[in-house]
Amino acid sequence: MKLLYNILFFVNIIDRPPNSGSAPAQPPPGVDQQLYFWFQAVDTDKSGALTTEELQKALINGDWSPFNIETVRLMMNMFDTDNSGTIAFQEFTGLWRYIEDWKKCFQTFDADGSGTINFAELKNALRTFGYNLSDNFINLLIKKYDKYGKGDVTFDNFVQSCVTVKTLTDAFRRYDTDNDGWILINYEQFLELVVNNR
Repeated sequence: MKLLYNILFFVNIIDRPPNSGSAPAQPPPGVDQQLYFWFQAVDTDKSGALTTEELQKALINGDWSPFNIETVRLMMNMFDTDNSGTIAFQEFTGLWRYIEDWKKCFQTFDADGSGTINFAELKNALRTFGYNLSDNFINLLIKKYDKYGKGDVTFDNFVQSCVTVKTLTDAFRRYDTDNDGWILINYEQFLELVVNNR
């Protein structure tokens, strides 16, 4: 049986608004009602914004494992446009679309329907994205992001591995001014490159 691919919100009340003892806040006009209620259910402290911990508790992989906290932080940093350290509803809608797009991508490359991405599937995905990387490097990625030691990666770690490759490639290209695939940087530039891309 195929594992579920859907990114699920692990809340007790997914199909109805949260019960806080008073009437639930109604979504503003033009807002996806279901998404608004999911956001309200996940916002356990009722602050109007999601913390990293609230978002991690809400996001689970198709195999019911929680999202890697580093992946959650990565996505939070990408969508926290006001640099508040939290995700407000408007930011959450962008994050949700991003997750849905990655989910479709994941489903496309999970050729065997296992609910995870193996070596061949990751190599195919990265090649499709324009990264022609060696088998040794693909193995390094698998080893880094394989949370169960089975030689494959779950959805959250697939996203993190692909975003990491893109981010580091973009940083490399800033130094590769002649586009020959080689750079010459000093030690401090190397440290800057690493620190800025963590």
